[in-house]
Amino acid sequence: MKVHIASETQYMIQGNGVHTAFVDHVDLMKSKQDVDVVVNNEGVGDVFHCHTYGPYYFLKGLFYKGRRVHTVHVIPESIKGSLPMWKLLMPLVKWYFKQVYSYADVCIAISPRVEEAIKETGAKTEIVRVYNPIPTERWKSSPKRRAEGRRILGIADDEFVVLGVGQLQARKGVEEFMDVAEAIPGARFVWAGGRPFKAMTEGIARIDKRIANVTANVQFAGMFDLDTMPLIYAAADMLLFPSTQENCPLAPIEAAACGLPVVFRDLKEYRSLYEHPYLNGIYINDFVGITRRMMTDKHYYANAVILSENLVKQFDKHVVRKKLLALYQRLSNSITNAMSLSV
Repeated sequence: MKVHIASETQYMIQGNGVHTAFVDHVDLMKSKQDVDVVVNNEGVGDVFHCHTYGPYYFLKGLFYKGRRVHTVHVIPESIKGSLPMWKLLMPLVKWYFKQVYSYADVCIAISPRVEEAIKETGAKTEIVRVYNPIPTERWKSSPKRRAEGRRILGIADDEFVVLGVGQLQARKGVEEFMDVAEAIPGARFVWAGGRPFKAMTEGIARIDKRIANVTANVQFAGMFDLDTMPLIYAAADMLLFPSTQENCPLAPIEAAACGLPVVFRDLKEYRSLYEHPYLNGIYINDFVGITRRMMTDKHYYANAVILSENLVKQFDKHVVRKKLLALYQRLSNSITNAMSLSV
């Protein structure tokens, strides 16, 4: 069997979770010899699996009726805090995503909330729940990686580093990240991420003004490629992830796989997604209190690391691979059987 995996992110800015999920997917399917894999324009397969939702998805999918799979990374509410005038755009966005989801023969929902969102658009398509796989070996920390990451960021060995990862937009909680940094001048706060939407980023003027006047302990390091990100995680002491809307975010699980304590915002999406306990807060004071305790209480920090170790278990790549193979085989067989009956 041959699987055709596609993503428009290969031809775009790649510092985002969708591209990472695409790369992880390709690597995962190529990790054994039981299936052939073609990527984007490399050829044609028996089943088509796409991670993005632009013209490329619709064009490539023309040749795979009955065998189209789409991993849903983005839902209509993802534009809140991401794009300006999102309230005016929402009806059009909902209509478009209904077409995207309906075009697929199977939509993969990476979280319970994504499954709900697909249904809410009215799309009539099969939905299968499969989590994003995490290749833990890529993210594993070491003293060498930590030293190299700190060299890249220009950070001293004795500094306590709070990392933030995500696009520089309101939805990702970058303003709250700066609020926490102002309250804890004794720690270094580093944000890794950029703006793929450039001027079309919601709140860009407000956020840029805030960044221009940020406290001295905050560093906006920009975007890093996938090969460098393990070093950036290793350079940190914890991840603060104050995003206000997520589906199945990769950054906190990558950080957890690196061995970092992770602090989430308390979102209902996470309550239905994660099978294991995790640290979270609602207000700035919550994030400030948790961060200060991480800096001073070794026992609390060690327990937070254990929480991260347990959190990663849910995203076992071997389990994900088995589920995907079973899905591909079912779709491929259904077409073969249909062709046999028509002869």
